[in-house]
Amino acid sequence: MGAKDFPVPEMSLPMILVPNRTESAPRNEPSASPFPPASRLRLSELAPGSVQSEIRAMSVACELVNGINLAQGVCDTPVPAVVEAEAVAAVRRGDNIYTRLDGIARLRTAIAAKQQRDYGLDYDPESEVLVASGATAGLHAAVMALLNPEDEVILFEPFYGYHVATLRAQRVLPVFVSLAGGDFALDLDALHAAITPRTRAILLNTPANPSGKVFTQSETQAVAQVCLEHDLFLITDEIYEYFVYDGQRHIAPAALPGMKERTIVISGFSKTFSITGWRLGFVTADARWMPAMAYFHDLTYVCAPSPFQHGAAAGLEQLPPGFYQYIAADHQSRRERLVSALRHAGLTPTVPAGAYYVLADATRLPGASAAEKARALLAATGVAAVAGSAFFRAGRGENLLRFCFAKQDHALDEACARLRGL
Repeated sequence: MGAKDFPVPEMSLPMILVPNRTESAPRNEPSASPFPPASRLRLSELAPGSVQSEIRAMSVACELVNGINLAQGVCDTPVPAVVEAEAVAAVRRGDNIYTRLDGIARLRTAIAAKQQRDYGLDYDPESEVLVASGATAGLHAAVMALLNPEDEVILFEPFYGYHVATLRAQRVLPVFVSLAGGDFALDLDALHAAITPRTRAILLNTPANPSGKVFTQSETQAVAQVCLEHDLFLITDEIYEYFVYDGQRHIAPAALPGMKERTIVISGFSKTFSITGWRLGFVTADARWMPAMAYFHDLTYVCAPSPFQHGAAAGLEQLPPGFYQYIAADHQSRRERLVSALRHAGLTPTVPAGAYYVLADATRLPGASAAEKARALLAATGVAAVAGSAFFRAGRGENLLRFCFAKQDHALDEACARLRGL
């Protein structure tokens, strides 16, 4: 049908008045100048300082030589059958349209039940759970909703670069507190010294990328006490919550006394279910903060992928507790294989207590910087790692490389064999 088939009633549309340029006030004409005016076609103030992350850059370099990528945490281990099957079934039955901005009720309910089961945390699935397009999107929404330009957020070093970049993208200022020694212990004096009148939040990643640091009960309580004393938000990245080794356990900061109302919990399914490409995470937080976070997530992402939400819900509903114990034990075995290979290669590793990365001393490799050392290793072995400098302030981490061990057995074993032959 053409437009003539749908006649528009007279005055059905609002009248739009366009000023008569001949009768309006004279426009300001450009003044005569020997110099041309600055072009309006230019990058933002943020863009010139923004570069591709070293993680992504090494993944590209690895692909060019058809190497083994231990740089990016792609987590290419198999997807649980129940998660995969339900996502496929959701596509086939037509669950392919927009969901509610905070996610489908089924998944929000399953997330709330998981937080209660694991940590005794009570969240209302109607008002305190957001299904996000990955944990990264959850952090982005939280920063937009809760922080203002020039606010300060404290992070622990070594840090995950995307945390820093997300803050800077919103003109929020990251403030770094170094973790001390080879075990990355919390330096409480340094944390107190970092607090200023502009501090609004602490961002805590535990288990941590890239160090594998698992904050202990006492350390977590100390961070929580600082938040309470100074009336700060605590933003937590707990995406590796099930990847803990050697009898360690993950402490949920929101479960500590007085912390639930000020803690923004960010986690997801990318690592647990090996679905990094599905972009599916979640946020749990007090009902006061959630509407604004949901609004900004909707504005940027609309909603998380609908059929994948059903797949994750099925995983939470149906996978037994033994599944989470299995993935921890399985990755601990992978950790041991990689740690052994790195020691054999003379790249002394720091053994992680959690997550699935190893930081190793790359002093013996040629190169003036960690980035050069990573490329030298790739050229010599075909194994890609990430420059440690990607996780530290300028001038730090230049003798470290980060390796990921969340790989299928054949790829990890081949990488280990190549490292042993270095």
